[in-house]
Amino acid sequence: QVQLVESGGGFVQPGGSLRLSCAASGSIFKINAMGWYRQAPGQQRELVAVITSGGTTTYTDSVNVRFTVSRDNANNTVYLQMNNLKPEDTAVYYCNADVKYSRGGYWYTADYWGQGTQVTVSS
Repeated sequence: QVQLVESGGGFVQPGGSLRLSCAASGSIFKINAMGWYRQAPGQQRELVAVITSGGTTTYTDSVNVRFTVSRDNANNTVYLQMNNLKPEDTAVYYCNADVKYSRGGYWYTADYWGQGTQVTVSS
């Protein structure tokens, strides 16, 4: 099994910054893509940013330039630096990891999710 533990959410005023962290642990051979999604009340979960094992990044248009995703492959950790936060960024942020692991002599890949961390942007 694989566990993703997030930290760094909280309350911030518009224009402020927060940094989210997500550490993966458990039966991991390799983590392919890692990323962040968010879900606001009454809305569907949406992709925020994703980073491949090689460092290629993708962002949703609304956060491009303001947010930066990075990862520490040695420690199976992904980060999301959020700057110039806006009220519309308010949501629960979820970490996601595409994990490759071995069981019974076979290789598998599976998607894992963190428990979510609340980010609230308000004056």
